Amino acid sequence: MFPDAALDRFAARVRALPEKRRAWTWRLIRIGLALSAGAGTALAHPPFGVLVGLLGYPLLMILSERSDTPRGAFWMGWLAGFAYFFIGCWWVAEAFFVNPEQAWMAPFAASLLPAGLGLFWGVACALYRRFAPIGVVRVLLFAALFCAAEWLRGHVLTGFPWNPAGATWRAGGGMSQFASVVGVYGLSLVTVAATAALAPPIGPGAARSRLISAGLGVLALAAIGLFGAVRLAQAELRFTDTVVRLVQADVKQETKWSPEAYRSIVDRYVALTRQPAARTPDVVVWPEGALPASANDVFASADAAAIAGAVRPGQTLMMGLARGEPDPTAPEGARYYNSLFALVDEGGPGLRIAAVYDKHRLVPFGEYLPLGSIMTAVGLRSLVHMPSDFSAGPIPAPIRVPGVPPVQPLICYESLYPGFTPGADGRPDWIVNASNDAWFGATSGPRQHLNLASYRAIETGLPIARATPTGISAMIDPWGRIVQNQRLDPGVAGVIDAPLPRPTAVTPYGRWGDAFFFAGLLAALAISLFAGRRPGLWPLTSPTRLRLRG
Repeated sequence: MFPDAALDRFAARVRALPEKRRAWTWRLIRIGLALSAGAGTALAHPPFGVLVGLLGYPLLMILSERSDTPRGAFWMGWLAGFAYFFIGCWWVAEAFFVNPEQAWMAPFAASLLPAGLGLFWGVACALYRRFAPIGVVRVLLFAALFCAAEWLRGHVLTGFPWNPAGATWRAGGGMSQFASVVGVYGLSLVTVAATAALAPPIGPGAARSRLISAGLGVLALAAIGLFGAVRLAQAELRFTDTVVRLVQADVKQETKWSPEAYRSIVDRYVALTRQPAARTPDVVVWPEGALPASANDVFASADAAAIAGAVRPGQTLMMGLARGEPDPTAPEGARYYNSLFALVDEGGPGLRIAAVYDKHRLVPFGEYLPLGSIMTAVGLRSLVHMPSDFSAGPIPAPIRVPGVPPVQPLICYESLYPGFTPGADGRPDWIVNASNDAWFGATSGPRQHLNLASYRAIETGLPIARATPTGISAMIDPWGRIVQNQRLDPGVAGVIDAPLPRPTAVTPYGRWGDAFFFAGLLAALAISLFAGRRPGLWPLTSPTRLRLRG
């Protein structure tokens, strides 16, 4: 076939080069292709949406299996992972410019994070090279090992599940709806397997087997697209009687930390909360860390009266604030939590605290310092300007406030994690995601965060009310779609008054969680490692012709 002939001609030209130059040429080609594979798959994600970049997965599979050793495959995976996470996570550097004293750390954050996350891809590719079976069923092994590594990335050391492969598809679109059955990790497995199935036609072997592989990959993508189209066609968006106001005050992170700014911030939130509406909202949601002060200070100050004056009788105010509580066993005699308060106006003086949710999954180096005692001893705590750690709250559970449908709070980063919201027993009616994306300015980070958070709606069949200080705030329906006109983009100050959508019936993922993902993972491993070594099942009929030697 043409690809084989073209590769043979290219390989012949390279082999004609002097030995030293030939070695360096192969090395540079491999490095360039690996970086291209990672960059392509990263650019396929929103907000970029260059879906042809999904061809990076079959390219990475080819590079891994044509490496001379598992070690060579590891470096192919690591380079691809570095490019992927550099493009997907470069926005973390923006947070270090908020405090000028930390700006020098920005290049290190932008490079060390992808370097560490790339290790997961490297290990997956090394294992694939070590155990790759004969025949096109090796596609299943690649997808299984790769997605197992991605699952580990989302769980090891609290995990960082940013941009799993399944979230390549824009949330709310047809391709994303399969997450209601298998979750975002299951959708990752299908996405990687289907796109990697396009790799065998480029290599050697029987033409029929290779074309069947590509055909099955295209068929799998078409099937999940058809499933999503049918699900959306049957979607009936209905609303409850509850109206939710999402407050976005457009408070930039770098302008928060002064007495003058504090006064202005309180005034902004109070004015937006009191803003008149045709229908008085039942619930008002302020974002994570809305005020640059602890709850203890806010509730003890005169500002508590101003905030209470903005809340109408019968309303509930959900506001994100840090809080501290005495604890003699803690190093400083107190523990600190990143919390969401539910405050109600019952007609008396002030507001009553009806419920408090403490953030469970904390951000490493942002809210706590891993191996804190060791890091403090070597002086790293002073470098990152973290005088103390937040404490993790209990496992997420819904809160119940009189007059408000049961709600599951997720604070910022927690919205990346599947499975934090009960899908069957104890299921709430909606999710509130109080976030603070102001740290990341006008980068791709807030837009990707919105896409990732929206997958929690698809998985659970629950609407999400999302409030951030600078955007993107939105009301998201149970299919992961932003309700028409219920969105505030970055740089906009205002409110959204949105009727709360009704949840769908319990989704398969809500009932069974990642069971389908793990079943698919085990099936793919079993088929590829057992059946792939039997000569009768789509064997390669000729040895690999092109090896990218280092």
